[in-house]
Amino acid sequence: MYRIKAATKSDASGRLKLKFYSQMDCETQKDAELEAPSIIDRYYTRWYRTDLKGQLCEDHCILQHSNRLCVVTLAETHPVLQNGRTIKSIDYQISNGCSRLNNKVSGKSKRGGQFLTDFAPLCRITCSDESKYTIYSCIRGRLLEVNENILERPNLLLEKPSTEGYIAVILPKFEESKSVTENLLSRKEFEIVVSKRDQPQSS
Repeated sequence: MYRIKAATKSDASGRLKLKFYSQMDCETQKDAELEAPSIIDRYYTRWYRTDLKGQLCEDHCILQHSNRLCVVTLAETHPVLQNGRTIKSIDYQISNGCSRLNNKVSGKSKRGGQFLTDFAPLCRITCSDESKYTIYSCIRGRLLEVNENILERPNLLLEKPSTEGYIAVILPKFEESKSVTENLLSRKEFEIVVSKRDQPQSS
């Protein structure tokens, strides 16, 4: 069975580690990965933000855990995941003076993380066709970690965007943990938006 370990533990350096792993042989793992979305839904609530910054289909998915942690991922409709694109580079350096890779948190309360607003850029993805996309936080909160694994293995983002290919982990303020999703779409609302895109436009 495909098992997901919640991001609730830190490594020796105090850095939060979000781990998605399986304990099975290769054949069973392939079958289990097909079931991953339903397993994810056991532990996380899916929220969506569509057409970020007015860019059609640049949709993001936020996986909200019951312990308040929010995992930023690409929605399945995002252009990066369409038309067989491959990734040329992923850059967490969002400006000359700010790199998400320099984010540091400490202690059980995870103090010191960069504070993010709703539309704070997390990283920029460049595809092999030179198309470029900025990925945003979508919610307010402290940045706990970014996924450095996708820098060395960008295919994780393409093949497993909701698990090992996640972008970042954010912790909303306690008092905002319920209101933080007010501007996001539920799964059902997201599907309605996507279905309307597929409808032919009347002249």
